[in-house]
Amino acid sequence: MGVPERLAERMSMAEQHEYLRTRFSRRTMIRGGAVTLGAVAGGAFVPGATAQAATPATATRTETVDGALVAPFGRHLAYGNDPRTEITVSWQVPVTVKKPFIRIGAQPWDLSRRIEAEVRTLYTPAGVGASADHTQYYLHAELTNLRPGKTYYYGVGHAGFDPAEPHLLGTLGTFTTAPAHKAPFTFTAFGDEGVGYHGLANNSLLLGQNPAFHLHAGDIAYADPAGAGKTADTGFDSRVWDQFLAQTESVAKSVPWMPAYGNHDMEAWYSPGGYGGEEARWNLPDNGPDKKNLPGVYSFVYGNTAVISLDANDISFEIPANLGISGGTQTRWLEAQLKKFRASPDVDFVVVFFHHCAYCTSTAHASEGGVRQEWVPLFEKYTVDLVINGHNHQYERTDVIKGNEVAKKLPIGGTAYPETEGVVYVTAGAAGRSLYAFSAPDSYEGHENEADSVASFVNLKDGKQNETVAWSRVRYLDYSFLRVDVTPAPKGHYTTLKVQGIAETGDRIDHFTVARKAK
Repeated sequence: MGVPERLAERMSMAEQHEYLRTRFSRRTMIRGGAVTLGAVAGGAFVPGATAQAATPATATRTETVDGALVAPFGRHLAYGNDPRTEITVSWQVPVTVKKPFIRIGAQPWDLSRRIEAEVRTLYTPAGVGASADHTQYYLHAELTNLRPGKTYYYGVGHAGFDPAEPHLLGTLGTFTTAPAHKAPFTFTAFGDEGVGYHGLANNSLLLGQNPAFHLHAGDIAYADPAGAGKTADTGFDSRVWDQFLAQTESVAKSVPWMPAYGNHDMEAWYSPGGYGGEEARWNLPDNGPDKKNLPGVYSFVYGNTAVISLDANDISFEIPANLGISGGTQTRWLEAQLKKFRASPDVDFVVVFFHHCAYCTSTAHASEGGVRQEWVPLFEKYTVDLVINGHNHQYERTDVIKGNEVAKKLPIGGTAYPETEGVVYVTAGAAGRSLYAFSAPDSYEGHENEADSVASFVNLKDGKQNETVAWSRVRYLDYSFLRVDVTPAPKGHYTTLKVQGIAETGDRIDHFTVARKAK
């Protein structure tokens, strides 16, 4: 793929460089709507790899600003259907630009592959909240056929702003694909972030954990502060998303940021189902049951762990704007996924995350009866290893639960065996928004205050129903997030999830282990 030998004999090094630059320009590499990456230095690309660049759904306005004066921002990554070979790089620009693209390579000094980006224009019309007559420009580049377990360098730009220029090399980012085989890794999770100091502080701590990916359990930016999924709500400001993506860029530009959608993410002014805005901003795996109505429902496998993202708005009795939107399709898809992953010889653990809590004793939202009715029986049937929720702005962790009862007490530092015991649920909704409250005293690592029973309630179809529960094991009312370390093991030996609650201070507030025999 280099300079032909006879030509090389007659060319200087500078002439050879110009020959290769011209030969492998974007124009000469486009084939049938896809851009061929081919092999580059370091062997990071699979020959014939492609990056899809879809045609913009909405035409952008005529450029009025010199592209050299416009810097991209809000970079965020997401896996495709296969984290080993697929990833999307997404970003934002404040005004329309010409010919947006991504450069990618195996080394920071080799960004010779230039790939066209898709533009998704999101217009918020006059009369909608505080951000009337506002247009946002989101850009996405889907990369496929990457090599597993490899680190890539990339830069995003447009006409007039080329990240390969020496003075812009500081704008480069990196990402690493999932390994081809089982290997130890870490991931992080939280929900209910919003924009502000505490979200920023948690993001800084997240980056220090060196996670392979991050799960966001819904209520992402809070551009709609009401959270009821209704057009009658006031206070909506689409520009909050600009602030949010700028805030999370320090992590999301290198760590795939995988969200589930919460009630504050149903922005009713964008159809269908209030998810049109989310579809503009994110490019998530498309392997869910209903990409149109449930764009936040998907799954992926990283190493020995399958991860499933669900949309609990579909089954929420408490906030029913989208209740029944899937017509039962999501629950049927969930069971099929659980059955598939449990049968897979490559998957040991199954982690499920979504917004509304199955089990929580918050005095605000507490527990969602729709989740207990529709999904908890499936979690138990297929011995799900860990369920992560948000919605309630605090940290709470249950004992091992089965049949709505404590199957086994799980003290701080304890070990759960889901194959024979039951499921552990964690509420990690203290990423940044204002905190809620508990009806019982806090009880966390170093400050245990065990309560045999806690007064709470569950949201049912006919309203709230009070309950007294024994499963509330850890309660922490301050900002925090979840860290999970996954350690594979030889077949027949115990592989583990080591789960830790980490406070915004950096202190550990909880830790426990989930163990099961490796396949």
